[in-house]
Amino acid sequence: MSLNRRKFLKKSAVTGAGVALAGAAAAPAAQAAEKRPGKPAKRYSLTVLGTTDLHGHVFNWDYFKDAEYSDAKGNAMGLARVSTLVNQIRQEKGRRNTLLLDAGDTIQGTPLTYYFAKVDPITAKGGPVHPMAQAMNAIGYDAAALGNHEFNYGIETLRKFEDQCRFPLLGANALDAKTLKPAFPPYFIKKFQVPGAPPVKVAVLGLTNPGIAIWDKAYVQGKLTFPGLEEQAAKWVPKLRSMGADVVVVSAHSGSSGTSSYGDQLPYVENSAALVAQQVPGIDAILVGHAHVEIPELKVTNTATGKTVVLSEPLCYAERLSVFDFELVFEKGRWTVESVAASLRDAKTVADDPKITRLLKDEHALVVEYVNQVVGTATATLTTVDARYKDAPIIDLITKVQEDVVKAALAGTAYASLPVIAQASPFSRTSQIPAGEVTIRDLSGLYVYDNTLVAKLLTGAQVRAYLEYSAEYFVQTAADAVIDTEKLTNANGRPDYNYDYVSGFSYEIDIAQAAGSRIKNLTYNGAALDDAQQFVLAVNNYRANGGGAFPHVASATEVWSESTEIRTRIAEWVTAKGVLDPAEFASVDWKLTRNGTPVF
Repeated sequence: MSLNRRKFLKKSAVTGAGVALAGAAAAPAAQAAEKRPGKPAKRYSLTVLGTTDLHGHVFNWDYFKDAEYSDAKGNAMGLARVSTLVNQIRQEKGRRNTLLLDAGDTIQGTPLTYYFAKVDPITAKGGPVHPMAQAMNAIGYDAAALGNHEFNYGIETLRKFEDQCRFPLLGANALDAKTLKPAFPPYFIKKFQVPGAPPVKVAVLGLTNPGIAIWDKAYVQGKLTFPGLEEQAAKWVPKLRSMGADVVVVSAHSGSSGTSSYGDQLPYVENSAALVAQQVPGIDAILVGHAHVEIPELKVTNTATGKTVVLSEPLCYAERLSVFDFELVFEKGRWTVESVAASLRDAKTVADDPKITRLLKDEHALVVEYVNQVVGTATATLTTVDARYKDAPIIDLITKVQEDVVKAALAGTAYASLPVIAQASPFSRTSQIPAGEVTIRDLSGLYVYDNTLVAKLLTGAQVRAYLEYSAEYFVQTAADAVIDTEKLTNANGRPDYNYDYVSGFSYEIDIAQAAGSRIKNLTYNGAALDDAQQFVLAVNNYRANGGGAFPHVASATEVWSESTEIRTRIAEWVTAKGVLDPAEFASVDWKLTRNGTPVF
């Protein structure tokens, strides 16, 4: 589709430089007169508030459990809570002295966002206004950076969401693939008036994640390109300073670790927020996103200037709110940032803002009704509680559905005679499909991501390498060591979603061995795997496009793909069967061993 840059270009025509220039905001009062002999310097206090990785969480509600959200740490989540925190801070600081930002991943992540993307889509003629747009508009966001998950439903959905927001979606490194010009506003500028003094001009640069080119390749290839954050920040920050910005804040959908989940598939770092702070002069603070970690305050020294850049990342799902407090002083005819301090506010310390509750109660009720539809009956309870280290029937359900869908799709093609295998990951440690009635929310809780299905050609040797890489998830554990299941997995910080089962084979994972030498007794149809044999791997689009940096799969020949979510395919499969019986799909295909002895 055409990359409609109408909104951005319209703003460009007004400002001449592509800046979304906000209406001037007046400060309550000048705090002092300009510095003259015997008089103190003028000062101004500014507060920048930030959220990130909201992932569709408006309320403190778990749609998968049909209950109030709760976790072991007592956290609470949702924009309704954040709204209360924001109101408190605006009261404390003065609304005209605050700026509210987000660092991306807004319109994907809950049944609420899925419903308004797919079931009652915002793109339909006369369709609804997205609940996240409604909530963020009501709270009064000033700008938001694009997250990678903004692209999960395609560019049309994202553009519609953009139209519905009363604030700009920023992406300085989201470029039109043909013109290499920004496809979204790169930045936003707001003036804060100080009576008796020049206004304080605050620029916000938005940066998104280069991994979009991999993870949502089907939607963006040939349409958008995503260069690195450091490169684009180095281009735009000097421009913002030359335009008179007194304060430069970056809203970056990129973690601070300096690492990438996609290996060397892209020359751009996935989690580069700290690198931006270190390498690009002229930045005062960075609102960090993407990594789903909590960083109250991280100070990074810029190597060129020696100045400190303050970073903060609030916890995802609107569980925290970052608060940057700036102190500025007016000296020698200009405003200078004297200090920046960052801290977090906790959503569990406040109640929902009733304004947000009233605003979205109908949308919430619609989605609760939708996810509680009964689609079948289970003969036994299925759970992911030990699926990380034991072959669990609930994961076999995913691989079985994927195998069946791909086999049906390839029927009558040149690939119909090839064996179909499938991968799946234990996404959640708490998913459960109870014995008895099975609802959409039970099945959605099993597959929490909006992944779609792809079929790729792999050889036996490539499957072996794939399994070896997957097995790096386990911590090397000596044969005589006591097993602690809490310390058995997530070696080198690898998340659960980057550990894959692969169906159709029998194999052992020997965790006493070094990574790369763990797959033992790998067989197919009862015989040792033939390295030359060809297989069709039914794989989710995240993995197929290189997510997790699994070997061979991203470069493998693609023989089929679709846009229907795997979650939907699981619901269709269960609905068609009527009865969910593990005897139809469950088998023990792999186990953990140490020097050949089973761990469990």
